[in-house]
Amino acid sequence: MNARNKGVAGEREFRDQLRAAGWMSARRGQQFAGGSDSPDVVCEELAGIHWEVKRVESLNIHNAIAQAILDAGSKTPIVAHRRNRGEWLATIRLEDLFKLLRDGLDGLDS
Repeated sequence: MNARNKGVAGEREFRDQLRAAGWMSARRGQQFAGGSDSPDVVCEELAGIHWEVKRVESLNIHNAIAQAILDAGSKTPIVAHRRNRGEWLATIRLEDLFKLLRDGLDGLDS
């Protein structure tokens, strides 16, 4: 599987994870928005989050979060990632995690 196809498959897998958790509006972002800064996955119920999805064996998480921050604008950047046969993980800046814990999802919109 080439890298692009693996990325698309990863976006679909993560979208399905969000849907299974109850966020039914989750969908892939690129095919709708098309821009390089559009999120990999879009979810209206989690509108304050910019999702960057990575499905790779070797991930430079610092580069991935930097890309997410650059593309996120005013949204909270989160990198969802997994390796082959691995579980999904999410990387978020500590300041954003604290805000999420303190204010809940509503706090992520500001």
